[in-house]
Amino acid sequence: MFINFQALGCRLNEAELETWASQFMQYGHQVTNDAGEADIVVFNSCAVTAQADRKSRQQIGRLQRANPAARLVVTGCHASLQPDAVKNYLGVDLVIDNKSKEQLVDRTLQLIGDKAGAGASVEPDFDGALNALLQRGRHRGFIKIQDGCRYRCTYCIVTLARGDERSRSEAEILAEIRRLHRQGVQEIALTGVHVGGYGSDIDSSLYRLLSEVLEHSDIPRIRLASVEPWDLPDHFFELFDNPRLMPHMHLPIQSGCDSVLRRMARRCRTDEFARLVDKARGAISLFNITTDLIAGFPGESEQEWLQTMKFIERVGFGHIHIFPFSARAGTKAAGLPGQVDSATKKARSREMHELAAQLKHRELRRHLGGRVQVLWERQCGGDGTQWTGYTPHYHRIVSHDPQLRASSISTVTIDAVSADGAVLVNRALQPQVTLADFGRHAARG
Repeated sequence: MFINFQALGCRLNEAELETWASQFMQYGHQVTNDAGEADIVVFNSCAVTAQADRKSRQQIGRLQRANPAARLVVTGCHASLQPDAVKNYLGVDLVIDNKSKEQLVDRTLQLIGDKAGAGASVEPDFDGALNALLQRGRHRGFIKIQDGCRYRCTYCIVTLARGDERSRSEAEILAEIRRLHRQGVQEIALTGVHVGGYGSDIDSSLYRLLSEVLEHSDIPRIRLASVEPWDLPDHFFELFDNPRLMPHMHLPIQSGCDSVLRRMARRCRTDEFARLVDKARGAISLFNITTDLIAGFPGESEQEWLQTMKFIERVGFGHIHIFPFSARAGTKAAGLPGQVDSATKKARSREMHELAAQLKHRELRRHLGGRVQVLWERQCGGDGTQWTGYTPHYHRIVSHDPQLRASSISTVTIDAVSADGAVLVNRALQPQVTLADFGRHAARG
């Protein structure tokens, strides 16, 4: 059987898809990128915003229309928050909520009558994981280390959809990392809903887990997905003395104004965040900090927005994910007074996007003339002679060395910044190259 995997939303959703893909391949099924030729389509849905909810519904409809004969399995946050509605969507054969995701492969095999696969061991013992990654256009393994969150930020529905915190054991995580490395994966990213809360339920911590991974595995490159800034101990950045831990962290600030952060029920003030950034940059040269930011949170005045703009400019970020506030039913923020009108939210988002582009250009220029190791991912450009990948600092770079290969790591010089200030360039191959030249995957950098 051919199985196609689809996801919206977070890196955790991607990590889960990779696990399922490897398991299905163990049972003799094949992964396909073409939903139209698939016998089974697995969709990991998102509900982080009202727009994500709508996109999840739309995607289910598109998948059904593209291949009415395929069995459609829907899971994820949208399916968990609205299971009865999703069951009644046209073409949906199986709905699996987040709490039952570990049963997804077995239940899908039961759905198609695969008695041999259902209930069998899901410990892959062949080189299928890398194939599953490459077939899905991925070149780093996302490792799910935990699920759920103990906090209740007022805008967030994910804590309801994902439930209480549940950490995987250090031994299980290490075994997965070693297995992926044996199969040729060069880089992994540790991900979860509340990554910094890892170990709260099993007498461990993120610091301890990273120490174990660095000591007891040999995988060349280790990254962290989004980590809440209040979770990190004072000595955390000592870990980055090991060059296998990549010098980049995504620390979501959400607002640069303390009064807005209080309405969000965030547990970090702007001065604390700024000190954390200073620690990172003081410990590791050119450490790259990226972040998330919400524009137009309920009650956000013009003065509060100006405070945010000034704070973001003062701290500086390598990349900013910017979201106009979306009133998500079921969250406290949806009922807060002072809802900001759509036009103002859009205007503030545009303003922040302009600042973010300037900050990114400034960040990339700091790397000019350096030599970096790059994990190459794919060919790009109109003639397919260019390659794109990521530096240790998680900056996208492009080269046209014909000797490069996908999932290989090589050292190159940084010779230029692209014309739009968004991409690093090796060997200055095209003076006018821009991020748009790299297709639909480009925005992920």
